Amino acid sequence: MPAHTMELPRIIVIGEKNIGKIGKFLHSLNKPNIVSLVTGEHVKKILQKKIERSLRNYKINYVWHIANETLIKSINNVQNEVKRDKSDLIAGIGGGRSVDIAKMIAFNLGKPFVSIPTAASHDGIASPFVSVRSAKPHSIVATAPLGVFVDIDIIKKAPKRLLASGCGDLVANLIAVKDWELGRDKRGEYYGIYSANLSLLSAKIIMENSRLFAKKGLDVRVVVEALISAGVASCIAGSSRPCSGAEHLFSHALDKIAPGVGLHGEKCGIGAIMMAKLQGQDWKKIAQTLKNVGAPTKAKQIGLKPKILAKALTIAQSLRPERYTILKEVKMTEKRAFSLAKSTKVI
Repeated sequence: MPAHTMELPRIIVIGEKNIGKIGKFLHSLNKPNIVSLVTGEHVKKILQKKIERSLRNYKINYVWHIANETLIKSINNVQNEVKRDKSDLIAGIGGGRSVDIAKMIAFNLGKPFVSIPTAASHDGIASPFVSVRSAKPHSIVATAPLGVFVDIDIIKKAPKRLLASGCGDLVANLIAVKDWELGRDKRGEYYGIYSANLSLLSAKIIMENSRLFAKKGLDVRVVVEALISAGVASCIAGSSRPCSGAEHLFSHALDKIAPGVGLHGEKCGIGAIMMAKLQGQDWKKIAQTLKNVGAPTKAKQIGLKPKILAKALTIAQSLRPERYTILKEVKMTEKRAFSLAKSTKVI
């Protein structure tokens, strides 16, 4: 069996109204003298004073970097700025994009990376993977965070749609693990039982509590911890296999042909409904779970046109031909794509 590397977060802190302790957290990781802070303008405006005060208390110097362009452009531009900082640590503060940009820059420069999410919209907050939108959109391995710092109060203030999207990304793990099993059975691919079960647990937590969430609202801490666990599952597997299957290929296909339509987790959730039917899983239960948590179950809810959805289904597997998924076993014509989407009430 070929070896693979497990790179895991050293410390994960989840608290309530604890952003003022970020200095203490960073100091406990590697006692940095200088920290590069990568974020968006809006997040900086809201959190700047509290973060700076906390860093000064621990005599940590800092340089802010605003990532306000596309992922690739921001990585290139901000990376040149960060290089001049000569920092000991790079922190991504914000939603998925800021965290991904900081993660990629840290990997490129060989620096430790810390994830400080302000929204829980996908499992990238604790994983070593970055979603790249290129000619063939896909996830690439970068670096796992040295630490993850979460202020639940900040996550609560983010739009509810983002948290529901995070639930979509988690439910999609049911598809990913089933596809991973296919890869094991059909190609002799390495299959990590532990990481697969950790990923499934993250999905089942949402499935089993969705009715309660529908009545009382999403439990932010439960969702955040599940997303972190899913990210750690990928760290243990040494690949994105536990959390990325045919449903992610569908999402990546939409990134290619319909950029800007829907959030990542929303597209993965909708993809999971359809792929579940192909796999013989209970797609109705997945759809009901997504409905309970406030995530979309129909293409029109995210502004996705049926024809675009069908095309995404037909090209999805071609984006990663080396990855064995249920789409390898189905000849996905446009006619079959429409039929699948209609039979699962996605369109």
